[in-house]
Amino acid sequence: MDLGRVSELSNAVLTEVERAVVGKREPLRLVLAGVLAGGHVLMEDFPGLGKTLAARSFAQTLGLGFKRAQFTPDLLPGDITGSFVFDQRSGDFEFRPGPIFTGLLLADEINRTPPKTQAALLEAMQEKQVTVEGRTFPLPRPFHVLATANPVEYEGTYPLPEAQLDRFLMRVSFGYPSVDEEWQILANRMARRQEEQTLDAVVTPDELLAMQAAVERVAVDESVGRYCVALAAATRTHGEVLMGASPRGALGLLLCARAHAIIDGRDFVTPEDVKAVAKPVLAHRVTVKPELWMSDVSGTSVVSRLLRSVPAPAPREQRGAGSTVPAGRPEA
Repeated sequence: MDLGRVSELSNAVLTEVERAVVGKREPLRLVLAGVLAGGHVLMEDFPGLGKTLAARSFAQTLGLGFKRAQFTPDLLPGDITGSFVFDQRSGDFEFRPGPIFTGLLLADEINRTPPKTQAALLEAMQEKQVTVEGRTFPLPRPFHVLATANPVEYEGTYPLPEAQLDRFLMRVSFGYPSVDEEWQILANRMARRQEEQTLDAVVTPDELLAMQAAVERVAVDESVGRYCVALAAATRTHGEVLMGASPRGALGLLLCARAHAIIDGRDFVTPEDVKAVAKPVLAHRVTVKPELWMSDVSGTSVVSRLLRSVPAPAPREQRGAGSTVPAGRPEA
């Protein structure tokens, strides 16, 4: 698929999703960038800010099958992956797939289920398959997990371990709407005269796969790639950090920056693309020292400081007398 067509479809998807999720184009663009990069996104924010609505809206506009799994303390791994059930008619066990066999799975309140059930997602998210009783079943393509988490309720919750947080390509927050945006939400609800809102499919699953393949053709200059490495490496040596981002974090920066660039209509990555996705990609991969847990230090604040202190490559590189080439576009 042509890169210009990918940008056109991406913005059409965002415009359609904004019919339901009002005034949150930048967070929505980050979620779409995570999907175009082939990853999974954790949406962590206060209740009632449109996380579930955003997941359902993306499933509709991307033409994906959608299933929602409500994570609770008594949820078992088999409730997600599926299990073998004895069929009396055939006298044999048959596999009945769980909700994970879909195009887009909404793992709602993922931090409310025990680690054993949370771990049931690890193989699916990384390998795009599930193994039940020694048998492996491939998941449909494309397959993405959009998970939600509530950051303020701690009773009856099980914080995601670092290994599983690392499987999420991005962590995105929506934040409260402005007064005008909140009124627009109310006005839209009154205008449609029903609770449910159905969005139009903008692309098909095959077109989404083609868009994801097109992202692989976005050019990245070595200076921009090294900037991704420098940011990830700086999290490991920061004085307030117990554990920084792994090389998977640097790779996530690169992948999401490419997707961000193509949504903006460019076939090359700039340092600004890296900065735009740095916090969603790196902050949840940073663990601050225990003695700072009661302070205002967080992964997000650490990454914010690093974006100010780690030198970024120049937006434009001089190539010959009087000519410039954007950083990120390799020289022909």
